[in-house]
Amino acid sequence: MEKTTCDLCDEYAALIQVADPLFQSYGGLSRFSGRIATIRCREDNSRFRELIVQDGSGRVIVIDGGGSLRRALVGDRLAAIALANGWQGIVAHGAVRDAEALANLPLGVFATGLCPMRPANDGAGEQGIIVRFAGISFEPGHYLYADRNGIVV
Repeated sequence: MEKTTCDLCDEYAALIQVADPLFQSYGGLSRFSGRIATIRCREDNSRFRELIVQDGSGRVIVIDGGGSLRRALVGDRLAAIALANGWQGIVAHGAVRDAEALANLPLGVFATGLCPMRPANDGAGEQGIIVRFAGISFEPGHYLYADRNGIVV
């Protein structure tokens, strides 16, 4: 990602959406971009597990976890699998865990908080749909750019 989100806002203000500032950077990369792949789930990361084994080259996973901070949707092991399959980053409207280990992975991970509790794996959730949170819509195939200044689509 050559330009910052500030640069993109300056150049393309009429074309982009800016997410509400709800997110913290937990991964080893605080700057990433890519085509969006979406998941909607709440306290269950089954769909995330299915998605991370796919080729993620040039793509970013956006998880709508309903903002729940009761269970983490992403931890270090699954983040490492995502990284190994070429994913550029993860944005979670929910919690992540293993903060120290995530910080050492060269992967962008933005989330709304931390929780040490592991998620359920009951198969709940949907993939490839438009999700809405943080005041904007995330559509599969659209581009997401994230850095310390924020997230734009």
